[in-house]
Amino acid sequence: MSNKMAERRCFWATKTELEKGYHDIQWGVPVHDDKLWFEMISLEGAQAGLSWSTVLAKRQGYLNAFDQFDYHQISQYKDTKIEALLKDDQIIRNKLKIKSVVSNAKAFIKVQEEFGSFNAYIWQFVGGKPIQNSWQTASEVPSSTEISENLSKDLKKRGFKFVGPTICYALMQSAGLVNDHTIDCFRHQELS
Repeated sequence: MSNKMAERRCFWATKTELEKGYHDIQWGVPVHDDKLWFEMISLEGAQAGLSWSTVLAKRQGYLNAFDQFDYHQISQYKDTKIEALLKDDQIIRNKLKIKSVVSNAKAFIKVQEEFGSFNAYIWQFVGGKPIQNSWQTASEVPSSTEISENLSKDLKKRGFKFVGPTICYALMQSAGLVNDHTIDCFRHQELS
């Protein structure tokens, strides 16, 4: 791949090296690992009302603060741990968002118990394979879809928090349930 081609990225991934790296290596790659699913749900929820670059810059801090996103451990967090997290400047110190990670860990485990894995549960929303879009421009990319609305409703019904339709669509994009790289981006074809 030529350097010129490698420079063609989705519009949102051109400002910082952190964004470029995340875009080039992870964004849109199909996820099948439950631990990574939980991390991504947690980070997408933390993004609510903020920019993705803000969350991405704090990703390592989240890994450190939340025990590498060990959802079994997180599901056992007590008020003292939550109070400590509220003082941790490595993460976004929003009480509702922090508490949602704990309640989402409990809901996540229940989904695993019902479906065998969270992965088996979530991939059913797209029929088991990534939706391949062919957006010409960034303005064509939706912020939510009927599928993300259905996923949001189902997750909320199961007790998840910070999983609105827009957050769910961002999760679908980042975890490869949908290929939303624009067609001029070098990753579009690689993930088709």
